[in-house]
Amino acid sequence: MPLIKSISGIRGTIGGKPGESLTPVDIVKFSSAYGTWLARRNNKKKLMVVVGRDARRSGSMVSNLVVNTLRSLGIDVTDIGLATTPTVEVAVTGTGSDGGIIITASHNPAEWNALKLLNEKGEFLSSADGIDLLKIAESEDFSFAPLDDVGSYVHDDSWGQIHIDQVLGLELVDREAIKAADFKVAIDCVNSVGGIIVPALLKSLGVSKISEINTTPDGNFAHNPEPLPQNLTQISSLTVRSKADVGFVVDPDVDRLAIICEDGSMFGEEYTLVAVSDYVLESNPGNTVSNLSSTRALKDVTEKHGGHYFTAAVGEVNVVEEMKAREAVIGGEGNGGVIYPGLHYGRDAIAGIALFLSLLAKRKMKCSGLRKTYPDYFIAKKKLELPSGFDFRLLLDDLRLQFKDHEIDERDGVRIEYSDGWVQIRKSNTEPVIRIYAEARTMEDAEKKADTVISIVKKVK
Repeated sequence: MPLIKSISGIRGTIGGKPGESLTPVDIVKFSSAYGTWLARRNNKKKLMVVVGRDARRSGSMVSNLVVNTLRSLGIDVTDIGLATTPTVEVAVTGTGSDGGIIITASHNPAEWNALKLLNEKGEFLSSADGIDLLKIAESEDFSFAPLDDVGSYVHDDSWGQIHIDQVLGLELVDREAIKAADFKVAIDCVNSVGGIIVPALLKSLGVSKISEINTTPDGNFAHNPEPLPQNLTQISSLTVRSKADVGFVVDPDVDRLAIICEDGSMFGEEYTLVAVSDYVLESNPGNTVSNLSSTRALKDVTEKHGGHYFTAAVGEVNVVEEMKAREAVIGGEGNGGVIYPGLHYGRDAIAGIALFLSLLAKRKMKCSGLRKTYPDYFIAKKKLELPSGFDFRLLLDDLRLQFKDHEIDERDGVRIEYSDGWVQIRKSNTEPVIRIYAEARTMEDAEKKADTVISIVKKVK
């Protein structure tokens, strides 16, 4: 698989030739570019960077390369070990560091790994910053420190508990209501870092009845790690079999949250953000933001509470920028990514779990009953592999012509609006594919909208 270099980091499969997959040469090169970018940005003699990783089998190897490259640039490193993406984000600000690197390929399969790059706010780099960093990597304009100036190394594994404590301290997290509800919860943590932090969070919230699968953080993913319905048959069965009130599934770096109802049905990854937003807006009315690939149900819920809903291009950094511009009280992405500014500006499944359980406890409803209180939309999510040399611009030209009578948004690929839904076509930031998402009031209609676009794409191919 090709090495994917983008403004948000570097991602690829382990092994192969430099520049074609994720090799030690590429890891050192990109870590050097990041450290050099930080030094130029801060114009200070001594820098500090937080490094954390998910439980992929390649994680220790990649982490050692990253840590020692940063130290060789004269940068002090705080290694927080096995940690979620949002934990690294809160550790950056909590330690007063100048940046952070998360070693995770998120929802990608086990043979993948990646470096996610953070600024001093614990947020992903802006587009302009990412472009600057890519230029440094391309030019290999690095200068390493002499022996006496090599950076220090500290290992600190306390940040998982600190992250939990920050979540527990949120005003809207109601531990008393959760404990009184006496929930039984089923969890699937895909044998990554969620297996460490999710059970600890639940116990801290007063949940004593926990049924677990795939909670050993050894990187041996028991199923495709993307939390989509077709990958969640195990947790669905466990939720019913253990008579749990709710099931939670996180991805390998715990920034996405999928919810299973007590009857084994999917609450819907798109509806994680919808439900949590409903709860937050009930106490704190205001604006919301999600990306262009997310359900319209968030718009409906936001307007019900008197707020305004806004969209952003796909990508956490884009959603965060829009949230700040709109002073949104909550936002995120329809892939189960909840961003709650009251905690930090990053997708956080730990915050999502705590807020959702607070909602469920206060509403005194079954999970399936809660889901029925939200408007029904259905999203068909499809993807096509990109052939070598594919020109996405030709596809855009064709789509503009084919849908000239529709409202079209080109902030992120092409989104075509219908009176009862939409369809979006965009190049993935994380895989060599084109994603085609379509939403409608029925799954049949959503599939039809997506298939219409796929037929156009195949003709261009």
